[in-house]
Amino acid sequence: MKVNHLHNFRILCSFLMVFGILGVQNTNAQFWKKKKKEVKKEAPAKKTPPKKKGKTIKSLTKSSKKIEGLFTIYQDTVTGSVKLLVKKDQLNKDFIYFSQIANGVTEANAYRGSYNGSSVFHVTKYFNRLEFMAPNTSFYFDENNALSKSSEANISDAVIASGKLLASDDEKGEYLIDANGLFLSETFTRIKQPRFPGQSPFAFSLGRFDKSKSKINEIKNYPENTNVKTEYVYSNPNVINGGSAAVTDGRSVSIKVFHTFMNMPEDGYEPRMDDARVGYFLTETNDMTTTETVNYRDMIHRWRLVKKNPEAAISDPVTPITWWMEKSTPVEWRETIKEGVLAWNEAFEKAGFNNAMVVKMQPDDATWDAGDVRYNVLRWTSSPNPPFGGYGPSFVNPRTGEILGADIMLEYVHFTNRVFADKLYNDAAANMHLETSAELRAKKFLANNNLLFCSAGHVMHENLQLGTAVLQASGASALDMEGIKKEGMKSLIMHEVGHTLGLNHNMKASQVYTPAQLADADFIKGKALTGSVMDYAGINITNDRSKQGQYYDMAVGPYDIWAIQFGYTPFKSASERDALLERSTEPELIFGNDADDMRSPGKAIDPRVMIGDLSNDQITYSINRFELVNDMMKNLKSQFTKEGETYENLRRAYYTLHNQTRIAGGVVSRFIGGVYVDRSTYGQEGGSQPYTPVSKEDQKRAMDALDKYIFAPDAFSTPNEVYNYLARQRRGYNFFGGPEDPKIHEQVLGYQTSVLAHIMHPNTLQRLSNSELYGNEYKLSAFMTDLNNMMFKPDIYGSVNSFRQNLQAVYTKRLIGMLTGRASSRFSVASKSMAIYNLNTIKGWVSNGKGDVATRAHKNHLKTLITNAMKEIK
Repeated sequence: MKVNHLHNFRILCSFLMVFGILGVQNTNAQFWKKKKKEVKKEAPAKKTPPKKKGKTIKSLTKSSKKIEGLFTIYQDTVTGSVKLLVKKDQLNKDFIYFSQIANGVTEANAYRGSYNGSSVFHVTKYFNRLEFMAPNTSFYFDENNALSKSSEANISDAVIASGKLLASDDEKGEYLIDANGLFLSETFTRIKQPRFPGQSPFAFSLGRFDKSKSKINEIKNYPENTNVKTEYVYSNPNVINGGSAAVTDGRSVSIKVFHTFMNMPEDGYEPRMDDARVGYFLTETNDMTTTETVNYRDMIHRWRLVKKNPEAAISDPVTPITWWMEKSTPVEWRETIKEGVLAWNEAFEKAGFNNAMVVKMQPDDATWDAGDVRYNVLRWTSSPNPPFGGYGPSFVNPRTGEILGADIMLEYVHFTNRVFADKLYNDAAANMHLETSAELRAKKFLANNNLLFCSAGHVMHENLQLGTAVLQASGASALDMEGIKKEGMKSLIMHEVGHTLGLNHNMKASQVYTPAQLADADFIKGKALTGSVMDYAGINITNDRSKQGQYYDMAVGPYDIWAIQFGYTPFKSASERDALLERSTEPELIFGNDADDMRSPGKAIDPRVMIGDLSNDQITYSINRFELVNDMMKNLKSQFTKEGETYENLRRAYYTLHNQTRIAGGVVSRFIGGVYVDRSTYGQEGGSQPYTPVSKEDQKRAMDALDKYIFAPDAFSTPNEVYNYLARQRRGYNFFGGPEDPKIHEQVLGYQTSVLAHIMHPNTLQRLSNSELYGNEYKLSAFMTDLNNMMFKPDIYGSVNSFRQNLQAVYTKRLIGMLTGRASSRFSVASKSMAIYNLNTIKGWVSNGKGDVATRAHKNHLKTLITNAMKEIK
């Protein structure tokens, strides 16, 4: 009972306690409610705070200079920072971005006047930011095809930049963003090039982009374009590649860049589609709505030329192509340059236009410069390390291929006796090995990013070096010396202008005349010596000096006229256009560009597509050049030394002449395993099969020429007394990097291996085998046997001179490399079989123990190499 009472008592207490607590809470709640009401009644009425105003375009730009134009820019007058104003009606509208180098250094492959291409962009608004978009222009969808509704599928556009809105004005439809990040970065254009695996760590490279040092140098704004000149500074405190003297300090390198925004051109331009029989630069697009096997829809690059009088057969254009000679142009060369530009009017007349090309002189007090895209300028530089002798880039509308602007860069070195030292002395050694995959990737990247680069100036400079050497040796007058320079300059100008008109190279054009016709001064007077000035032809020098006529093209060629007709004639019908193209099989209209780069070993297949050649008999032309060089070598010392002067002129002449032997050897070597290519369409009158192997007779002629002038024991023959005088002029400590003695063996071996690199390249050997299936009668086995014989047979039983020892060692190592080297997998089975066969033959030859001590040591060396290689193969 007690327990129960106690339990009940506890329950009662708990109940009362809970009730008491709840009661207190409820009472307090009522109290605070009353309290709050009383406070609210007693508190004074609060004022509503004024609405905080956001930042406005006016407030953000009050300390800035307003620069109006296509895109209005504000530049802060204290800090130099910039802001960009975009108007509502500029959103989602196509514009063109273009950039070029205002100034730089050749080591960085960024030099004055170089173009970085053009692209389409538009600005879009995404909530509180503006985005710069670059649409993909590589594909075409017919808007009448339902498939065009999925035109964006699996195609990536690029978001180039994105900027947060700083302020906007809804009434005016204006948006303001910070533009420092756009112009003071590599957002729009890439300047610093990537490094590739295997690339030398000592090769020059820019440091990191230094935003703190980079700045905007100049802003010029016009209704149709906005131009911003920026200075990119690259810093690298640990630099080990300081570059040449042109780089003041490798730790801080400046590259100045023009950024240009342009309005899209007005409608009315009609794109012209490409034809493979003519060589124009292209905007390549693929038609994604066609069922044809080939879906190319490639538009050629050309200017917008419209007749003032459409009904006239020949009419002045509404807007001519106007060129301005920069005020830096040397006065004595202005007339020659003008002649070179206006020479193209002959071609345009055939296309229906009078005075299509106009040349004007930039006034000394002109306020515009060549960075202004409204002007096409012939420009001059005298660079410490000239990247070219001439360079003619243009930029286009990526949507249509219409050329919008162009410049021509000219280097003063063209007129001088200064040689491209690396080109003449060192480059041949680069052919000592097969390129690695990394090297090939690097070359491909550079090629793709320098599509408009032209080395015609290098070739023309080499030609001029040879021409002046020949004239000097023959006692020519100062007037003759001046004449050859003017001819060369006019020819170079015509070439570079051709590029700016849309034409790419025609390396096949040298095939027009015979060697005899080129030696007839009256016959060639005033003509083009080739089918096209777009070739890299050799200089026309006759061995018989009494027959010398002009040295270079003095007019545009028949191909040039025909190509301009194709590109610019306002055709009235497709049949009119087709009739013009049917003429492509005429001999003087022969065309082949350098798309496969015939400069590199194993590249290209048609020996007519070559540089440094001339005439329709390249082998005879090359033999004449070999003979000219050998004759001049006999009297080199007496003709190129002058009392009281150093030996620089003698040294220049020596290397210039031997370099011509290398060039001629390269021309001849392309006939080995060569295949003639014909681009005519099936059934076209005058056309032939696409691939025709070079005849056995011509391949054997080529081999005989190489045997005599490149590989023979007395090839590159020079009087020994000349070697004692090949001295460079001393300058301070410029011999510190190595001994100054002439590297004669290395130079000759470099020239010889440049030929071996091609004729023993896996591509060439493979082509010899493959072409046996479609007409080649000079079999791989016959070629490799002939090559083996010419390398060893002349001196099997006697002493081998030092030049031949070097050559035989390199040749033997190349055969071994075909079997065990890093590129051995690239050689065919048949090639490897012949390599083993030849090595066993050589081993037998060098085992005879004949010759002097040096020869016996050399033969033992080769025998050891072969023995060890055979062990490795087994």
